[in-house]
Amino acid sequence: MAQELFAPSSLIFSATLLAALSGVPLLFPWLLNASRAQLLSIVLMLAASCAGLTGAILSIFSGVSVLFELAWTLPFGSARFGVDPLSAWFLLLIFLIPGSAALYARSYWHADSRRSNVRKMTFFCGLMTAGMSSVVLARDGISFLFAWELMALAAYFLVSTEDENPEVKEAGTLYMITTHTGTLALFALFPLLNLLAGSWLFPATGSLSASSPLASAIFFLALFGFGMKAGIMPLHIWLPSAHANAPSHVSAVMSGVILKVGVYGLIRTLSFFHGIPLWWGCCVLVLGVISGVVGVAFAIGQHDLKRLLAYHSIENIGIIFMGLGVALIGQTAGSPAMMLLGMSGALLHVLNHAIFKALLFLGAGSVIHATGTREIDLMGGVARRLPYTALLFGVGSVAICGLPPLNGFVSELLIYLGFFQGIQGEGGAAAAAALAAPALALVGGLAVACFVKVYGIVFLGAPRTESHTAKHEAGWQMLLPMLLLAVLCIAIGLAPGLVAGHLQRTSLTVLPLLANTAGLPLQELVPMTMITLSGVLLLALIAVFTFWYWRKLKLAPCGKADTWGCGYQRPAPRMQYSASSFAEMLTSLFAFVLKPQNHRPDKIAGIFPGRSSFYSHVPEAVLELVYIPLLKRMYQRLSGIRRLQGGILQQYVLYSLVTLIVLLLASYL
Repeated sequence: MAQELFAPSSLIFSATLLAALSGVPLLFPWLLNASRAQLLSIVLMLAASCAGLTGAILSIFSGVSVLFELAWTLPFGSARFGVDPLSAWFLLLIFLIPGSAALYARSYWHADSRRSNVRKMTFFCGLMTAGMSSVVLARDGISFLFAWELMALAAYFLVSTEDENPEVKEAGTLYMITTHTGTLALFALFPLLNLLAGSWLFPATGSLSASSPLASAIFFLALFGFGMKAGIMPLHIWLPSAHANAPSHVSAVMSGVILKVGVYGLIRTLSFFHGIPLWWGCCVLVLGVISGVVGVAFAIGQHDLKRLLAYHSIENIGIIFMGLGVALIGQTAGSPAMMLLGMSGALLHVLNHAIFKALLFLGAGSVIHATGTREIDLMGGVARRLPYTALLFGVGSVAICGLPPLNGFVSELLIYLGFFQGIQGEGGAAAAAALAAPALALVGGLAVACFVKVYGIVFLGAPRTESHTAKHEAGWQMLLPMLLLAVLCIAIGLAPGLVAGHLQRTSLTVLPLLANTAGLPLQELVPMTMITLSGVLLLALIAVFTFWYWRKLKLAPCGKADTWGCGYQRPAPRMQYSASSFAEMLTSLFAFVLKPQNHRPDKIAGIFPGRSSFYSHVPEAVLELVYIPLLKRMYQRLSGIRRLQGGILQQYVLYSLVTLIVLLLASYL
């Protein structure tokens, strides 16, 4: 009995239930005051995280798949839930990031200072975590859709936590519209999958042929529905505003985890098929390249710190899609090495991005908490007052840029090696890999430029405005989750060999043809030992240089002066580089996509001209210049159809009757 209680699957299901109930104590204000209820909720969420992580790790180590059937009276048959290495891999981030965010919220969103919305936010945080866990555990289409809708609705209430703000309300509305647009695609996907497989239950891995038109329709629906949730470009339009306007720890969960649930849905759907055509892989790869390059280009032009991080999420989802595209192309080309490297790189980047992006959003929350603004151009000199936040944010910045010796470098290296394997082949696979490899390099270079801008302007220099000068360092409840995530960034970067075998086992769950790699371990394709030795040596050199420089500063005469002087004897904060000036060259280079808008000053005339200013910003070009004009045109052209919605109840009953008759006739044909 004790063994069953502590079995991996039991721990995971218990963790899901605990997460769902974690926000309940705050719903009974007459039993506990808000502060104590929040503390109890955090304890429940941390317990759920510990149990879920333990169960997921044990499931990955064992490699065993477990299936459970829940008999109920719904017309679609019994519900099935299960745990396999793929689900367990995504459960790692589903329980790690919300647990970290819950502890962070104790200081960042304390119940005593946030009485108006802390109850709603805490309750839906737990519900969203349970929904995400249920999505990856579901093994039939109906249960999947139930869990998907639970996750989507909970996320909506979290995005609109501060719904008294019009900007927040608009972000929530946009999220709700787009998420249900994607869900409509899933409502079409699962009936088609039922038609192809003959059951609502998920087919066995590799059991369906991808050569039929029905399979192609399922692929397009999955790409649209799950791509909308993942934030792949051009389906990303909800993501920047939602991540920018949600509370920072909620943004960490949404960017780190909820986007990956969309990636999970696509990977799970693709795993049902064998004989995948080349154009499937090329389509995924092209979307990844577009999202990676254009996403980081949009990030460079942003002035809002959280919106900038949101665009980097689009960039990293693009990198994940590149790895997935390499794996699919490798399956078509019959290259086990491409399949293994591409899928392993994509899965590892799923975990890596969740870790360092959550770290960056939590760091951004600490900065916003101290300065009272999200605008980069109003910050400056933050590292003086927030040294620990600056250090931890720096770790996340290095990791997201894919630089050694941190975890982002390892997952991107796997994808690079997958490209190099493809280049050695022939035909379309070689051409696709040869074109995509430079794109990934470009993404890395632009990411470095962007985070040099962010770190230099936010943390270095002098405060730009007195009202937004950083006032205090974050408390331990905010710093501890950030420290944990930073340690994980370093650990995976220094010891990737520890996860190599588990990556291969998880990839085998998705692509059965990888059974051919039984004698080709991932360690033979990737120099894991060399990565570890190089990383340790690099860290040692950094430590030696830091110690030498510290000793030199101790012996040097101490003075105080403003940075960014630019040769002026009496520099002022307004002489420093701004986000616009730093990124102007790169923004101009990508102007054909970004469509930057410059607000130039009036004509300067006279001996003593008046005060003037220059301001530029990058709009959400896809939403504002493509979708909104298109929807307005459709609204005008379809005015005749809208007459059917007349508000007359009898008319709606007639529509339902006609629809029922048509369905009955169709069932007899």
